[in-house]
Amino acid sequence: AAYYAKQMGVPVKTLICASNDNKVLYDFFQTGTYDKNREFILTTSPSMDILVSSNLERMLYYLSDGDVELVSRLMGQLADEGSYTLPDELRSKIQEVFACGWADEDEVARAIKACWDENGYLIDPHTACGYHVLSHMPAAPGCKARILLSTANPYKFPRAVAGALGLFCPPDDFACMQVLEKATGTCAPTQLAELQDKPVLHTDVVDIDGMASFVERAAGGLK
Repeated sequence: AAYYAKQMGVPVKTLICASNDNKVLYDFFQTGTYDKNREFILTTSPSMDILVSSNLERMLYYLSDGDVELVSRLMGQLADEGSYTLPDELRSKIQEVFACGWADEDEVARAIKACWDENGYLIDPHTACGYHVLSHMPAAPGCKARILLSTANPYKFPRAVAGALGLFCPPDDFACMQVLEKATGTCAPTQLAELQDKPVLHTDVVDIDGMASFVERAAGGLK
């Protein structure tokens, strides 16, 4: 979204990509090599827990001026070999647009607490990755303002946020939300808070190796 805004004329000099412990994108922007052959780490920012970025293929298309043969070849190498390396010209072009940084789990927790202590603003673990990177990356000369883009509400991750603030939470996530509300004077979104009283609609749990057959059975039941 930030890249599209830049292309539409918003005066943005540099876009900074923030990662968590699964820093495959950080390494890619630094080196020009995308390598998914690495340890996968479960973190408190699960939307960033990736080894393959779905948006990256789209970015390569735009910054290679629509070179579909190149993008297809790189994606093929990723699927077959688990990695690819950009041509030098494309790597340089990407590095003119994007900078990068990353935060480990301790840094994420400290960022959540620092943002609350310093600004009275509650952030989720994904936003905290960006907050940490922005706080530790010097602004470019002549930069008038920097903007941190965030999409997640902290109440979607009440246990991680409350833990970062040093609050004790009961096992139940909804009770944890209430602890967070009381301690910070903020309110959980109504859509989240009301889930506690909603009926459970889906109870099936399927192992990874059983997913294909489960989908086939479900599709058959829709006929």
